[in-house]
Amino acid sequence: MCTDFTNINKACPKEDDVKKITFVTECGIYCWKMMAFGLKNVGGTYQRMVNKLFSTEISWNMNIYVDDMLIKSREAEDHEANLKESFENLRRNKIRLNLDKCVFGVTSAKFLGNMIIQRVIEPNPDNIAAVHAMQSPKTQKAQRLTRRIAALTRFIRGSELAHV
Repeated sequence: MCTDFTNINKACPKEDDVKKITFVTECGIYCWKMMAFGLKNVGGTYQRMVNKLFSTEISWNMNIYVDDMLIKSREAEDHEANLKESFENLRRNKIRLNLDKCVFGVTSAKFLGNMIIQRVIEPNPDNIAAVHAMQSPKTQKAQRLTRRIAALTRFIRGSELAHV
């Protein structure tokens, strides 16, 4: 079932009133038992919840952005203990994972459009391939734009052009 909450988001003030999200079917009247994504402020509310639930782990052995979680360890032998701590927290707070989207025991992975390699964040090569494949500018207008962008790269840490 797919529900469009655009109009109710516009009409409703910000409040946690379950009655506002009930819906009627030929079998009866229903309301969401769990938070329905698509409602106003759901993403922010969920982010605040996971920040609170994992406050002792975030930045130490876990990074979270909404429903993307990365459990990390400095040493391979610590990883099992870090996973156990996070799983106990998930279980205690009745949060379920989609195993089809889980990956365990990797030394590098894509996370939020970046590559995490041995605790270093690098751009995802798939995302920057189009930039590398670009041809040199031919028109005067395009060349001016390129010069302006090159001037701004000195403010971008790690930029290849900043070292030219």
